[in-house]
Amino acid sequence: MQIEVVKSKIHRVKVTGADLNYIGSITIDENLMDAANIIKGEKVQIVNNNNGERLETYAIPGPRNSGEITLNGAASRKVAVGDVLILICYGRMDIEQAKTFNPSLVFPNETTNLLN
Repeated sequence: MQIEVVKSKIHRVKVTGADLNYIGSITIDENLMDAANIIKGEKVQIVNNNNGERLETYAIPGPRNSGEITLNGAASRKVAVGDVLILICYGRMDIEQAKTFNPSLVFPNETTNLLN
């Protein structure tokens, strides 16, 4: 049997931009993506702590050390600059593997979105 488990999580980052006219996705500082083991194009669940919205899109890398967290396309309507988000990616694995799997959990600086 396979189950879905948390593979990657970036906990409490602030939205730095919202671009309605972009074709879609979430732009994430590439350092945060690397630290959380998130790859370009990977599906990301977004949880908005400010308004309760939950949505899914895909990740694209933003400039390193920029702290960028920008929602693009229609997803930009679900956030405001300054909102606090949790970004989660899931993986499928056998239940026995899942029992010992350790996800990549990242807790950036809440003010700058940068790694400490």
